[in-house]
Amino acid sequence: MTWEETRDFLNFKVEQYNTPTFIEDDPIQIPHSFTKKEDIEIMGFLVATIAWGNRKSILKSGERLIQIFGNSPYDFVMEYTQDKEAYFDGFVHRTFNSIDLTCFVESLQNIYANHEGLEFLFTKYATKDSLQPAIHEFKKIFFELPHPKRTQKHISDPHKNSAAKRINMFLRWMVRKDNKGVDFGLWNQINPSQLSCPLDVHSGNIARKLGVLHRKQNDAKAVTELDAALRKMDPKDPVKYDFALFGLGVYNEL
Repeated sequence: MTWEETRDFLNFKVEQYNTPTFIEDDPIQIPHSFTKKEDIEIMGFLVATIAWGNRKSILKSGERLIQIFGNSPYDFVMEYTQDKEAYFDGFVHRTFNSIDLTCFVESLQNIYANHEGLEFLFTKYATKDSLQPAIHEFKKIFFELPHPKRTQKHISDPHKNSAAKRINMFLRWMVRKDNKGVDFGLWNQINPSQLSCPLDVHSGNIARKLGVLHRKQNDAKAVTELDAALRKMDPKDPVKYDFALFGLGVYNEL
């Protein structure tokens, strides 16, 4: 296909996949259980963090988190004290366990209490055309409290050449605004043009088949290359193409 044909094909697939039916078996279903901004942010961040592996398993773990938080994530986080640590006993999703969850809740409490919240932090460190430096700075602040070293692996760092797929996905959820019913568009100080594609094995393989990505590794350099191609297709909303690339890959349509 020509470049124009590829763009038009991806635009068509965006329209096909970017609908409320996408939510039914996607991790974004979990934050869609809430209406309060902070509840959506917290559940979106946590579920995005554990979003690897079988999607049914991710949803099950997300529902368990809702139960732990008593259906009020923000209130639970802000009222959390160490005597509530037993609430997390037995929680595990792949390598993310109760120790990690304790650290995450304490760090989220610190961010909302002392750093004006998740949106403020990412906005503060965003550059004109990227949120990747903001992810790097966010990770440093997230782990400024005493924490187990093992927990650091659950937040990726683009400055260490990670594609940071899960946190880029979370940022897509929070920032994109299109009234399609999938992404929330809660954050008003960051433009969709600053987002990067949540690159994983599915989206990466499809992007290579379509000739919009040539780097073989799914790393930060590949994200930069893919961003350039997608921003050429739609400078204002390049990450809408995540729906097309991911959908084509996961449903074996190409």
